[in-house]
Amino acid sequence: MSLKVKFQLSFMMFLEFFIWGGWFVTLGIYLPNTLGASGADIALAYSSQSWGAIIAPFIIGLIADRYFNAEKVLGILHLVGAFIMYQMANADDISVFVPYVFGYMIAYMPTLALVNSVSFNQMKDPSKEFAFVRVFGTIGWIVAGLIFISTVFKWDSPENIANGALRNTFVMTAIASAVLGLFSFTLPKTPPRVGKAEKVSLSDIIGLDALKLLKDRNFLVFFLASVLICIPLAFYYQHAGQFLGEIGASIGVFGAEIGPAGMMTIGQISEVMFMLLLPFFFKKFGFKRTILVGMFAWLVRYLLFAYGNEGELAFMLIIGIALHGICYDFFFVSGQIYTDTKAGDKYKSAAQGLITLATYGVGMLIGFWIAGKITDTYLTSENIHEWENIWSFPAIFALGVAILFALLFKNEKIEYKS
Repeated sequence: MSLKVKFQLSFMMFLEFFIWGGWFVTLGIYLPNTLGASGADIALAYSSQSWGAIIAPFIIGLIADRYFNAEKVLGILHLVGAFIMYQMANADDISVFVPYVFGYMIAYMPTLALVNSVSFNQMKDPSKEFAFVRVFGTIGWIVAGLIFISTVFKWDSPENIANGALRNTFVMTAIASAVLGLFSFTLPKTPPRVGKAEKVSLSDIIGLDALKLLKDRNFLVFFLASVLICIPLAFYYQHAGQFLGEIGASIGVFGAEIGPAGMMTIGQISEVMFMLLLPFFFKKFGFKRTILVGMFAWLVRYLLFAYGNEGELAFMLIIGIALHGICYDFFFVSGQIYTDTKAGDKYKSAAQGLITLATYGVGMLIGFWIAGKITDTYLTSENIHEWENIWSFPAIFALGVAILFALLFKNEKIEYKS
């Protein structure tokens, strides 16, 4: 790749995840405090991510892969997203907001695959070149939460939350989405990979061919565990920001007071660090132990959330957030490696598509719904959440999934090629 193309792809990735991190983390704080949303309402809003993940393969498989260049579809979707995001900023009722967030996620989720397609199309050796480009996405997420929301504008401070200042996150995201939408049309051309006349079946689009892999007992156990572990995962995405906001959590960094959105970016920093350590753990301890560490990290995280607070035990919250690197990398990234190895060349793409559909689609959809129900159950008459009880549920559930996986999954040697 030329230096120009590297810059283009890196800037594309930066904006792609700046956009997601610019509103998704604080959504759980915004909805109850500004729109008076209940736990069920918040669950409905967050479930839009899952529906977007379910619908995304159809947009990619039926449109982007057959008729139009990927960079053009990317540009159009982000321009549409910019308009919808601006409408979200102006929505003054949860019943108006929810349809917009569903529309936005249907437009946004396909772009996650499109930015990868545009990147891979320009790389001679993606295994060596992609990591450099993708890391700018994580940097974009961190900049959105830590720099803009928490440090520069302080929209997530208690007083600004009360004043509805988090509404500005949607305006900021709309602007960034419009910029990426226009910038996308300058990206290197990525033509359709499937001819218009070539038939594409439903099984090709959503990876149903990979269902044959479920005949393998170990893969079946892993597949079911992947779906189940997304239930406690949904609690973190949906309610961690709300939890930190309600208890008034913040940390001081170099004289600056960092609020919930900035604190949550510790998880992304951790993700980068543990991604570098993953090859060592994978080779030293093997797949089963590595993935079990990831599962047990969810248990530890939720226990830290349950018993930590903004006072003397605030360090427990920081550790809980920092565990995101282990929670995500050791389970999901290890799982992607395992899936790739088990599928082989024939079902490689189909298997990854099936796992994504099962986890971010079905698993998270169920998890968001359960998290909303649990959160509403432990809401007192004084409108205060009993967070100790709320976080105990995903902790126990994660423990149960880990025990089942440990008992049912037989040791299997998987070669990791970093």
